[in-house]
Amino acid sequence: MKRQSLLPVLASLTLVLAACTSSGSLGTIPPAEATPEPSLGSQPPDNTPAPPSPSEVPSAPAPTGTPVATPAPSQDGTSIVRAYFILGGEPGSEGLVPYLFEVPKTPAVATAAMNALLSFGGVTRDGYQPITSAIPSGTKLLGLTIKAGVATVDLSGEFAAGGGSASSKYRLAQVVYTLTQFSTVDSVVFRVDGSVVTVFGSEGIVLDGPQARVDYEDQLPAIFVDRPAFGAALGNPGTVTGNAQVFEATFRLTLLDGQGRILADETTMATCGTGCVPRGTFEQTLSYNVSKAGWGTLRAWAGSAKDGSAILIREYPVWLAPAK
Repeated sequence: MKRQSLLPVLASLTLVLAACTSSGSLGTIPPAEATPEPSLGSQPPDNTPAPPSPSEVPSAPAPTGTPVATPAPSQDGTSIVRAYFILGGEPGSEGLVPYLFEVPKTPAVATAAMNALLSFGGVTRDGYQPITSAIPSGTKLLGLTIKAGVATVDLSGEFAAGGGSASSKYRLAQVVYTLTQFSTVDSVVFRVDGSVVTVFGSEGIVLDGPQARVDYEDQLPAIFVDRPAFGAALGNPGTVTGNAQVFEATFRLTLLDGQGRILADETTMATCGTGCVPRGTFEQTLSYNVSKAGWGTLRAWAGSAKDGSAILIREYPVWLAPAK
């Protein structure tokens, strides 16, 4: 897969669970236009269990900064889908982050995930970096088809409007990661208002063929946790997976309770260190002891080669529960 490149141009040309959960608000899911996508399977595409609703946990901190709304009820139940946004932070820790949404159960889960992505404006949670989206407000899903591992997504003109190189790459990355969460999608072809995009944005980002996750590794933090998602349940023991690009492929995963006390602290190794394309992957099991369910913090970080101090710190809330 070729990576996108920049060309100079003459013209200058921006979860979760719905309110029924404790990790954020979905808002109203706009109806998708005709999308002859196939079913992507009967099981939810995310294997991370969702935390209970705020009504079950009165003390659970609620996110702020987003409207409170609930998807329309479905007689067939609901599904969990994920979409990818941007978690703020220092250089090396800022980058894409998964966020869960509860949606009415549907075989068109890729469409549901895209609508969640486009309808979500961001979330702020006390004590954590804010989550934002680089996708411009008002962007609409015009069509989505999946064939032979390639998703072709058609977005309205707002998607390509404004923004510099960083914003443009992030919005492309958000769509690519959201659609490639499904086993039937390996890469994405972009259309805007029906036309295939070969050069995107004011900075002239060349899209030389279908875009895959490896094309947007620069939009990841140094230590990227893909599961559990921001605000999701960890499980006990819980499995943490993702990829990393750190010195000697070694970093730490630390789990803290709601009072900041360390529950688990594991040295973790990725399959490859710095300079690897694709990046090295990792999987780490965390076991911990808590007397009752509640919110905690998952922290990924590396030790400085100079003095051992914590660098590349990335953390977000997870729901903790006693071991069964």
